[in-house]
Formats: sequence, C-alpha cells, structure tokens
Amino acid sequence: MKSGFVAVVGRPNAGKSTLVNALVGQKVAIVSDKPQTTRSRILAVVNREGGQIVLFDTPGIHKPMHRMNERMVDLAVQSVGQADLVVWVHDVTESWGPGDRFVRDRLKQAGRPVIVALNKIDRVEKPRLLPLLEQVSREIDALALVPISALKEDGVEELAKVVLQHLPEGEAMYPPDFLSDQPERFFVAEMVREQILHLTREELPYSVGVLIDRYEEGEKLVRIEASVLVERDGQKGILIGKGGQMLKAVGQAARHEIEAFLGTKVYLGLFVKVRAKWREDPHILEQMGLGGRN
Repeated sequence: MKSGFVAVVGRPNAGKSTLVNALVGQKVAIVSDKPQTTRSRILAVVNREGGQIVLFDTPGIHKPMHRMNERMVDLAVQSVGQADLVVWVHDVTESWGPGDRFVRDRLKQAGRPVIVALNKIDRVEKPRLLPLLEQVSREIDALALVPISALKEDGVEELAKVVLQHLPEGEAMYPPDFLSDQPERFFVAEMVREQILHLTREELPYSVGVLIDRYEEGEKLVRIEASVLVERDGQKGILIGKGGQMLKAVGQAARHEIEAFLGTKVYLGLFVKVRAKWREDPHILEQMGLGGRN
C-alpha cells in the first residue's frame, strides 16, 4: 500500500484544477479559461488499487500584485513544503519563460521530488513535444516527465501510476468515501464565482470575491445568501447588468450547480457590494480562507 501528499503546482492557467478533477473522477475545483481561477488550497483524495494519493490543488505560482495574490502564492509554496511529492503541471502550448523559471526556482528551494506533467498535448503537434521534453529535463531534475491532456483525460491514469510508484509505503490516510477537507460553504462560494468567471469579461473576474453570509439548512430547502464583492461602482454595474439580467443569469446558473452538489432545493440570494481594495483587506481575505501574512 502506498500513500502520501502530492502538491499540484504550476503557472496560472496551466490546467492544475482540470487535472485534479480528472484524477478524482468528479469536480472538486472550479475551472475557467481565466488565469488565477484557483485562489485557495483544496485537499482532494484519489483512491487507486494499491494506494491513496492526497492531492493539494494550489493557486498558480506567479509574481503577486496584491495582498490576495501574495497569500495565494504562499499557499502554493507552503503546500509544496508539506508534500511528499510535487506534480508540476506545465502548459506545452506556452513558451518557456520567466514564469516557468520562477516556479522552477521555488521547487528547487523546497527540495521535494518532482514529476512534471506536460499538459495540453492535444493542442500541439507531436514533433513539438520532444524539444519541450528536452527543455524541461535541462531545467529541473525530475523523477519523470509525463505527457497528458487533463481536459481529454489522456495520460491521466499513467500519471497516477507514476505518482503512486514514487510515494512512500503506508496505509490510507482518509476513508474511501472522503472527498475533500473544504466545507460545503466553500464549494458554494466557488460555484458562484465560477459562473461569474464564465459569464463576465474584462477585468471583472480578477476583481470579484464571494462571501457566504447565510447558510441555513432546512428539511426541504437550503437558504443561502452571499455577498459578491467588487472594487468599483462600474464593476457593480457590469455584474448586475441591464435590468439585473447579468446577476440573474449568474444566480440561476450557480443555483443549478449548487442544487446538484447538495442534492436538495436551494434559495440563493446574491448581493453585489462595492469594497474598494478588498484584495488588500486582511479581514476579508481571512473570511475567504486566505489567512497568512498581514
């Protein structure tokens, strides 16, 4: 029996959460085409014959511009330090650059064994892969390089086998039916934010935060009220939309996702609030699970 903690890291938008969902076999992390979608660390358990992999889905490692981003990067780096093994998800559609060197240097400092998952191979011609493999192998001393497409679930099981091979021997740390350490409120907030990511453009996705203000479980209905934080009045107008249509669309889509997740009827009330520079507010970040440096 093999078991251990595995930090899934990489640059923003490399496909880390898509990979985690594919390994788990169900959705535990929201995904979008926007960088920095993942803001918190999500522990997710993968059970396979002969072993258990405890994944840390982490925010993308990048040079932070706000206090929120600083804490996101802190979470990723801390997760590497707590892991037995690191899976570095590298986007093969992106040229090697400063962002990759930034991740590489953080991993070298941590000193943990690394497996590189070369993601999005479905989007490049095969002749391009060999130079990429050679480039990565020159940059970091990895246990293995595994080409995958997390979206198509191509190579994902091969990656799981390679990870298990390099984990220490030990009994399972969580029961077979354990999925994640995050509470339901966390997933509800993330589902609201996911719909905002899908339905809005421009700078809005990066400036939006969701706080659950009320979560009451009844016999037939769960009542949820959430504050959607933006930084400027103009952003509030975009999110509400003409005649409230955008906020209504976000609420309807999120409610369907939440009802499927909770298995019950849900009342969802969304309230858009302007909080200038909320991404710099330690109290708000703490409420969102981004505790850490002041």
